Amino acid sequence: MTRRFHPDASTHAAGANGKQPTVSRRTLLRGLGAVTIGLPLLEEMMVSSALASPAADVPTRAFNVFFGLGIPAPLQEEVLDGVLEPLKPLADKLLIMRGVDQTRADESGINAHFDGASAAFTAEPPDGEAKAGGPSLDQVIRREQHPDGMPPGMVPTLVAGTFFRRSRVSRYVHSYNPDGTVAATMQEKPRDVFERVFGTVDQSQGADQRRIDRSVLDSVVEQYKFYTGANSPLGAASRGRVADHLERIREYETRAFASQSHDPRAPQLPAPSELRHGGAADPGGEGIDMHIDDLSREWRLMADLYALAIQMDRVRFGSLTFLAAGERLRMTGQYKYNERLVYEFNDEKELGKSGSAGCSHEWWHQFNPGKQNVQLRAHAHMKMREVAYFLKRLDETVEGNGKTILENSCLTISTESGDGRHNDVKRELSGVFHAITPANGRFKTGIVDVGCEGLDVYNTMLAAMGSKRQLGPAKRQGKSVDAIRA
Repeated sequence: MTRRFHPDASTHAAGANGKQPTVSRRTLLRGLGAVTIGLPLLEEMMVSSALASPAADVPTRAFNVFFGLGIPAPLQEEVLDGVLEPLKPLADKLLIMRGVDQTRADESGINAHFDGASAAFTAEPPDGEAKAGGPSLDQVIRREQHPDGMPPGMVPTLVAGTFFRRSRVSRYVHSYNPDGTVAATMQEKPRDVFERVFGTVDQSQGADQRRIDRSVLDSVVEQYKFYTGANSPLGAASRGRVADHLERIREYETRAFASQSHDPRAPQLPAPSELRHGGAADPGGEGIDMHIDDLSREWRLMADLYALAIQMDRVRFGSLTFLAAGERLRMTGQYKYNERLVYEFNDEKELGKSGSAGCSHEWWHQFNPGKQNVQLRAHAHMKMREVAYFLKRLDETVEGNGKTILENSCLTISTESGDGRHNDVKRELSGVFHAITPANGRFKTGIVDVGCEGLDVYNTMLAAMGSKRQLGPAKRQGKSVDAIRA
């Protein structure tokens, strides 16, 4: 059976008046089953006067980026010369906040791994082991911007991450609804992220369906030909961008599924991931062995897919996790940054213990501000390298106002503690690392010592994003942290 394709009703070819053709910013390629694929930002999607205008239509986005175990407050004082070095190339696009206090999140009888992780992006203590104490920043902003739901064809919330410690949900989930329930199912495998973003092909409709089961792109091939062919409303440059865009999706799909492609032009595949997920990832909480290269490879594919979903405007809200709170890994392998050998990990050997006692987690418990903390520094530096990798992917795409997606979005980067020792709650939950992006000119960049509660920081951010809702107790007298606002 031949499927006929009709272009989006808002797609217009050049008419007799010679005016530039236009294409809707929300033009989507819709395939079989649940397949929906967006087009990249093209000249035909913008009027010429808006190409570099601050008033150009840029969507509001909010994402929470979490990394496990934290950065001890004394190490944050070294600014970009120590463990924060990987953030240096992005220094003019980040505001690093020191002195953020999350002590209100303390729950007697638990510990800051759980409490601090629950407070990240909510500023509230947990509500049991499966709920947060309230909504997260991204979900408050989402409901303010889209009270009637997201536009058609979008993933409402994308929650994903590379992590292995599974006890208690808020160790690894960092996006919550107003009632504290998780905002979306956690996707912890690259393949699952791909299917969540691009959809899956329903194979229940017979042989015609089965012919396209090797790629979701095969179900939009007619539309692809229209936008890149002779009758396309697009100019030559934009036709090339569409072709490159879909080839890029094909590449990520191939990597995510780790299966051989039928297309001889497909890129060489990396080795299939051997990392464990689900219950097998945290056997009895005793930790697992992990080579730095395997961890980095899996994380970067996850980060690539998440960034691509944002670049395609398939998702505007959600969270991404790099290692869970209290993560227990026995790391091995050479860790390099910019081709420089930073450290050679061998946690179990250096700690001289097996099981959970031989995991990198222990370097945080042994932190001593009077010593070099060599191993902890190497692990913290590595975390910043991988977080920076994701941020740089968002800094690659320039939008209609002349700024990158990274600059236009509200990304909040945080962790669980400001000191890994479990003998002082106030110290452990004070000085928790936070960084935010400019959110299209709403926030400053640089470094600021805020010296205040996370709740006040978060509520100041929400006010700047136009939210009428505030977090925390209704009767609490909050204060605006004006030092972070542009």
